[in-house]
Amino acid sequence: MHSRFIEAFALLPAALQTALEPLLSHDDFPAMLTAAQVADVCAQTGLDDDALAFALLPLAAACSITPISHFHVGAVARGVSGDVYFGANMEFSGASMQQTVHAEQSAVTHAWLRGEAKLASITVNYTPCGHCRQFMNELNSGTALNIHLPGRDVATLGDYLPYSFGPRDLDIATLLMDKFDHGYTLDETDALSKQALQACNQSHAPYSQSHSGIALETHSGKIFAGRYAENAAFNPSLPPLQGALILLNLAGEDYLNVRRAVLIERSQPLVSQRDATRSTLAAIGCTELTALTL
Repeated sequence: MHSRFIEAFALLPAALQTALEPLLSHDDFPAMLTAAQVADVCAQTGLDDDALAFALLPLAAACSITPISHFHVGAVARGVSGDVYFGANMEFSGASMQQTVHAEQSAVTHAWLRGEAKLASITVNYTPCGHCRQFMNELNSGTALNIHLPGRDVATLGDYLPYSFGPRDLDIATLLMDKFDHGYTLDETDALSKQALQACNQSHAPYSQSHSGIALETHSGKIFAGRYAENAAFNPSLPPLQGALILLNLAGEDYLNVRRAVLIERSQPLVSQRDATRSTLAAIGCTELTALTL
């Protein structure tokens, strides 16, 4: 079991420990459960899907990285596939505060990067802030997304974000988590560039058309790719680097072990990721960034 889960796991009910132990017993637990695993855990414990999501929150929060706030937030997103995805807040010492990742952003992006088509609900241990409510409003689930909080009745995103402004107000047809391919090509043939290009082609930037993607390689040789997720309100947009770091962190890797990165974006984009990416990578100890343009 990955060391970060040990303390939270020990506090879980015995039946849940028994059901989850085979899944968490290896360091490479992907911080998600498939629909089949969810059904099996629910059958063993007597929990329903919603109760299981609440029970998993301490494990999700154990994935948080909080050198600035020391405030641990966990989130569990459930896809329409039945799969569930952990999320946790992330902070980066030495980087600007705008590079912070919120737990809801983490869970949503985790599901998106793993190919989930749409979210049915998200469960969080603290009330989503306005930033996260606006970020989730970009989803193809829209304001119908169910939000579960401890001690409260289930409510929709629309309940938490009345009089919302989002992509539908701007006649945007392709929403976050919809599947698409922008069709960009590049002559680069190395594995890192190929994954960055694939991420760029799946990025969501309907307002600026500044599609971008990144791939990170760790010292162990593992590769994690992230896509830009643009938002109708602009500020809650999530850079591709943060997407890759979310996936890396939830896979149990140390984000301080990033060895090199390849960023791909359009030539002369309205929104460039280059400078912020280089700065944040430097803050976590990576100085080898290759920036390619389409």
